[in-house]
This record gives sequence, structure tokens and C-alpha cells, in this order.
Amino acid sequence: MDKSKRSLLKPKRPFRRRLPPLQSGDRIDYRNMSLISRFISEQGKILSRRVNRLTLKQQRLITIAIKQARILSLLPFLNNEKQFERAKSAVRTTGFRGFRTKKQ
Repeated sequence: MDKSKRSLLKPKRPFRRRLPPLQSGDRIDYRNMSLISRFISEQGKILSRRVNRLTLKQQRLITIAIKQARILSLLPFLNNEKQFERAKSAVRTTGFRGFRTKKQ
């Protein structure tokens, strides 16, 4: 099939331009917690550039700001609240398990 005919058969999706994650007035700074918290996962990890839709320069600045906020204890290094709840609810058995003897 010819290329021109093939392109006519494809259903076209409407192009929807995404809003940039950073507005022109936003200042990337370790004190701007409302901005920084958007780029951190629930576990406290820094999200990747693809997920954040940031430029390379913006991602570097965000990463530096997050690390500075962590050092100044404005942000936790890890967020293990869910894991702690799971470990707390798990029932552990503490008992002596005897050695198995060989059956004859």
C-alpha cells in the first residue's frame, strides 16, 4: 500500500499539549517545599526526568534542591511508613524448632 494512502487510514488522535510542570515564576529552591514535593514519590525517591517532564537543567536543579532539603532535615531520606505498618501487623512466631531426626 502507498504511504499516502496508509496515513489516511490511520485514525488521528487529537494533540493535547501538556502543561509544563514548572511555571515561569516558580523558583527551584530547597525551601520551596510545595514545589519539591511534587517531584518525590511516596517512598521518598526522586522521580525521573521522563516522569517529571522536566528539562535536564531543571531536573539537576530539582535534584540538588531535594538533596539540600534532606540534609537540612526538611525532607526525610526515606518514607517507610507503609512498610513499618506492614511489619508491625505481621505475626511472628518465636519458638524453638527442634532438629529433625532421621527416620529409620
